[in-house]
Parts: sequence; structure tokens; C-alpha cells
Amino acid sequence: MHVRRKVALIATAIATSLVVLTPATPASAHGSMSNPPSRAYVCKQEGPERPQSAACRAAVAAGGTQAFYDWHEVSLLNAGGRHQQLIPDGQLCSAGRAKYRGLDLPRADWPARQMSSGNQTITYHATAPHSASNFSFYITKPGFNPTQPLRWSDLVHIQTFNNQNPTTFTNWTINIPQRTGRHIIYSIWQRVVGSEEAFYTCSDVVF
Repeated sequence: MHVRRKVALIATAIATSLVVLTPATPASAHGSMSNPPSRAYVCKQEGPERPQSAACRAAVAAGGTQAFYDWHEVSLLNAGGRHQQLIPDGQLCSAGRAKYRGLDLPRADWPARQMSSGNQTITYHATAPHSASNFSFYITKPGFNPTQPLRWSDLVHIQTFNNQNPTTFTNWTINIPQRTGRHIIYSIWQRVVGSEEAFYTCSDVVF
């Protein structure tokens, strides 16, 4: 009986120490543009193992399939608004992360959503929405060449929505400027309360 009691006490102590030593995992926001869909969202929908489009197949070849199972995590944990300082030119779509490098491939055949100038409804799909967030939207300048790496200087700010409380699918109306041909809608979701995390998306559109 004494041995059994000793074993039970040891087991309890081990279990308690594991609880104490295991760090709590902080809740994290996740999401991506769904209309027009981001490159990560498109390749996720096509299926990471057998993507349909040549661009998604190339993206998987460049970075592997896991990036598209984790389509909602193209993010920097400690961005804190320092987007241009942290993300180099040519790596805007991946947020500068090697895991998502396939998203940065400069190609003219990424699946693209038809877009018109004027007021347009856009949609963000948040799998873990968080309140008090800022959402900024940009578009590439006239004459943008999709076969060249995307640079910060290629982008024009369209609109920012501050202190938003997103739901699973959040819609905004933004005034899209006049463009022709292929362009990229770029978005930044910056959390402003409880975290410095930011999420980034590239959505291909054609006018």
C-alpha cells in the first residue's frame, strides 16, 4: 500500500509540473481576402496537393504544400505597423516569410478576378476574427507589370478602415481607381489591441 501511494504521489507531481511548465498559447487572428481572393486563398481552394492553375502549381513547387493548408497565416507576429521596414521589396505577398515564397512569384497567369473601377464590395475571410483592428487596402499603379517583383513603390493607397470588429466574413465598399489590364489588390490587417500581429494578402484582378 505504501508503494502504491508513493507512485501515485510521484505521478501527481509530474502531472502538476507539466501543467506549470507548458506555456499558454496566445489566441491568434487568422484570415485572408476571399473577394477578390488572395493568391493563398485561390491555391487553397484549388487544393494544395493537386492545384489546377499553373501559377499555383509553381507556388507549391517553390514553397511546398503546407503554405496553402496554412493559407490564413501569411503574417508577422510583431509587425506593429512597421510593414515597409520588415518586408523587403519583392516579398510583399509572402510577408517576407520563406514558407510563403511561392506567393511572390511574378507571373502574368495568376488566377484573377474581374474588377471594374468605382465602388466595389470586397470581402475578408477571418477564421479567427479579433476586434479593434485596422484594415488597409492598396492597388498597383497604372502600368504595373505583373511579371516583375511587387515593390512597395508599386502600390497606391485606396482606403483604411480603422477600429474594425471583423466577423468571419466582413464586407467593405471601396472606390477602385481607373485601371486597365492586370493589377494586384494588396491588403494589410493590423491588430491594434492585445497584439502587434499583421496579416498580408495579394489578390490578382483584371480590368
